[in-house]
Amino acid sequence: MANELLVGASELLSQTIFTIVDTVKAANEVFIHKDNFKRFSIHLENVSVVLKSLSEEDLHNHPESLGNAVDVLNREVEVAKQLAFECNSRSKVYLLINSRNIVARLNRCTKDISQGVSLIPLASLGVRPGLNQQISELCQKMLDGEYQTVAAEEEILGKIETALHEGSVDRSYANQLLACIADAIGVPMEQAVLKREFEELKNEVENVKSRIDVAEALYIEQIIAVLGKADFITSTQERETAYFEKRNSLGGRPLKALQSFYCPISLDIMVDPVETSSGKTFERSVIEKWFAEGNTHCPLTMLPLDTSVLRPNKTLKQSIQEWRDRNTMIIISTIKSELKTNDEDGVLQSLDSLQDLCLEREVHREWLKMENYITVLIGLLGSKNREIRKRVLLILSLLAMDNAENKEDIAQVDNGLGLIVRSLSRQIEERKLALELLLELSKSKVVSKLIGNIQGSILLLVTMLNTDDEAAKNAHELLENLSFLDQNVIAMAKANYLKPLLLKLSTGPENVKIVMTETLSEITLTDQNKLSLIKDGALQPLLQLLLNDDVEIKKVVVKALQKLSSLPENGLQMIKEGVAQPLLELLYCHSLQSPTLLEQVIATIMHLAISTTHQQAEAEQVSLLDSEEDIFKFFSLISLTEPEIQNEILIAFQALSQSFSGFRTRKRLRQISAAKVLVHLLELNTHTVRLNALKLFYYLTEDSNYDSISSHITERFIKLLLTIIEAPDDSEEMVTAMGIISKLPQEPHMIQWLLDSGALKIILTCLTDQHKHASHKKQVIENSVQALRHFTVSTNVEWQKRVAEEGIIPVLVQLLFSGTPLSKQNAAISIKQLSESSYHLSKPIKKPGVFKCCLIAQETGCPAHLGTCTVESSFCILQANALEPLVRMLSEQDAGTCEASLDALSTLIDVEAPQSGSKVLADANAITPMIKLLSPQATSASLQEKVLIALERIFQVDEVKNKYKALATMPLVDITQRKDSRLKSLAAKGLAQLGVLDKQSSYF
Repeated sequence: MANELLVGASELLSQTIFTIVDTVKAANEVFIHKDNFKRFSIHLENVSVVLKSLSEEDLHNHPESLGNAVDVLNREVEVAKQLAFECNSRSKVYLLINSRNIVARLNRCTKDISQGVSLIPLASLGVRPGLNQQISELCQKMLDGEYQTVAAEEEILGKIETALHEGSVDRSYANQLLACIADAIGVPMEQAVLKREFEELKNEVENVKSRIDVAEALYIEQIIAVLGKADFITSTQERETAYFEKRNSLGGRPLKALQSFYCPISLDIMVDPVETSSGKTFERSVIEKWFAEGNTHCPLTMLPLDTSVLRPNKTLKQSIQEWRDRNTMIIISTIKSELKTNDEDGVLQSLDSLQDLCLEREVHREWLKMENYITVLIGLLGSKNREIRKRVLLILSLLAMDNAENKEDIAQVDNGLGLIVRSLSRQIEERKLALELLLELSKSKVVSKLIGNIQGSILLLVTMLNTDDEAAKNAHELLENLSFLDQNVIAMAKANYLKPLLLKLSTGPENVKIVMTETLSEITLTDQNKLSLIKDGALQPLLQLLLNDDVEIKKVVVKALQKLSSLPENGLQMIKEGVAQPLLELLYCHSLQSPTLLEQVIATIMHLAISTTHQQAEAEQVSLLDSEEDIFKFFSLISLTEPEIQNEILIAFQALSQSFSGFRTRKRLRQISAAKVLVHLLELNTHTVRLNALKLFYYLTEDSNYDSISSHITERFIKLLLTIIEAPDDSEEMVTAMGIISKLPQEPHMIQWLLDSGALKIILTCLTDQHKHASHKKQVIENSVQALRHFTVSTNVEWQKRVAEEGIIPVLVQLLFSGTPLSKQNAAISIKQLSESSYHLSKPIKKPGVFKCCLIAQETGCPAHLGTCTVESSFCILQANALEPLVRMLSEQDAGTCEASLDALSTLIDVEAPQSGSKVLADANAITPMIKLLSPQATSASLQEKVLIALERIFQVDEVKNKYKALATMPLVDITQRKDSRLKSLAAKGLAQLGVLDKQSSYF
């Protein structure tokens, strides 16, 4: 029997563990009350761990008590599982409005499961002490923990209770409540989605009724009635249909109020009827006043009352509201005809009634719209009676308030906006009402477009900027709303909009200055506007406002400065006028407490930095972030900010590194170990940050000063650069990474890292794949060819052999024909470096024996190196077919290209035996273009010096010397007449070689 019980307990233990697994899975999928169920699932997982540990123990002792405990625990876990599955299958809105009940059930489940675990007879089972302690702590933790409804859920439940207590809420309240619910249950504010959730909630009513839970069903139905008033639940068409069905069933005359609607004390119709303990009903405020005056008996029966008992009479309240709505519908439907009479007093009286109705309830405004009052009212704006126009403007403002549909309906009435704009030019009170209405209408982008198109509207608004402060403020705000269209901005500029703004900014009281600054920070400005504002003195008033201690004011000012500084010409002027120091002080003293202010200040400094790259050479040069301290502080913010701000800091330093003071900026960045930070940023996955960090690192490599950079260039960094180059998605990033490699210091360990990481294959792909990074092909090739110079240095023949083995030399030769001037130059440099090794790599020709001499022709060898040469073995210029393009390059306009080709060709003229190379150059027609390079108009002194040295070697061959003597004499004589003593001496030696000048001449 004991064994059977033991088997039963073991099976039940396993079953409980499986049930826990299912419950945990279901709990983790619950969306509403997610955090509570997550905590609950953690408790269950801990229980599962305990049970698994328990199953590994020897359970032969007391199987009956263990079986009972596990049976209890299994039942409680099943209850929790049912709750989790229920929360995954019921309507989200239902779960939300039942939050308190669900949390209470969850708390109960947790405690019941804890008690079930505590029933396990640990002492008699003889489990290990550690497990005993673990179970005890788990039970206590589960008992101590309490789940709570979150604040958002409590807020929604409070709104629902208010709505149900009030009995009647308007559409606006229902919209707000629905928006809160949508946010809480994680669905978008889209009609189709919300209607689906609404229908699911309706289905819950049927489920509840099937459980014969009448109270809950009534509660849900009341909530459905409240939410049914929301725009996203019931469409305009549906509400309109319901309205006319009801209105058409009412008849044509208002009904008198029933006697029961009147408060027995005040004799007024009740708004909030309550019932006393005597069973009599009174208006709440009236009976409360009766009690407050010390009365404790019923005013009608004179019987003693329990003054603490006042029960809302919801049935009577609803009846009164239905009576009011019925009569209001009839009144609204009849007033319209009264507005079309010629009786001005009657029209005014009707308009007053409409105004009162609009102020009374939002639903009344909706009924006016359904009755097409908007068209009738706008027609009255053509009235000659000023009071009629004023009342109409006020009512239209009430209709437009917080209602996008009504705004558009007003704008769509023929000449409606034109009539409203016309009122801007009338008497002051009417003008203000028209301005307020237009301001409300302009909150709709659709309508604001139409307002700006009304002839004269912009001009009238600009004129109002010089009126009293309230009207000026509204006019400014309205112009802001209109300024998103370029055509309106142009119209504002023509109307001299900025002049009154600037005047008030400079001379108005502080509160007006702040308003003007807000306007300046919000409106759209053309470049011409921005220039005018700075030129006309807007900057100093703005800087004065920065001295205010109010952080919100500082935000507005900096936002305006940010906008103005986006134009480089303005940025330069702002630096000259001293805007940088206040911004930096603001940045370091206040901005870290305000993320918005931090973003705005850094964006402004970025604009200022960019402006420094637009300076003209002849203009007065301005600089930003001059001191090492400022550079250090500003750069340090990279470590404290988000990626977007990091980007702006990096862009600012990129600009400063390219400005006229760029050398100083780059030097100081290297001094503060900026490279270390940049390498760290490169290892992050934020793409834009990585790109901008790459660019700035590239600029730091420009000055051939690697003292503070080399230590941060690791093998990992090299591999990262190559990974970026191989990636197919970003050409700009790839070009920059290759640019960094091309400028790396010629340190053997770095070049070896590149080789070991497959750099040569990657570079070759960049040079030969026409489709890879096609949009940046020019820069890709230029940087790739420059990078190759690392591997072709003559000091390491093994590296040169790797280049040859990869088949790169023919690609370099091809670039001599088709590359850009920079690509040709770097290709020639690599060929020159390779060619420097050719003489000692060229294999000597073996002389054949006497017998072989008679049978085979003797091998002549390379005409330049006089041995056996190949492209792969000796990197020979002739074997690579590079001679012709190199000679052609001597005649190109770019001095760097000419010099590089000359250097490459000069490797053929070995110092010890120049004769063979000289003949090769002569046969290739290279001497004539060399001589032409001696012209002072064509080349620099350094290039001419190289030409003279080359010619000195070449003219050691009499045959060549005699051939070119006539051509070379005059250019050499011309050089001897110049001031450069080094060139004079070399030219004189050349003339002496040619026999034109005595070797004892004073030119030497």
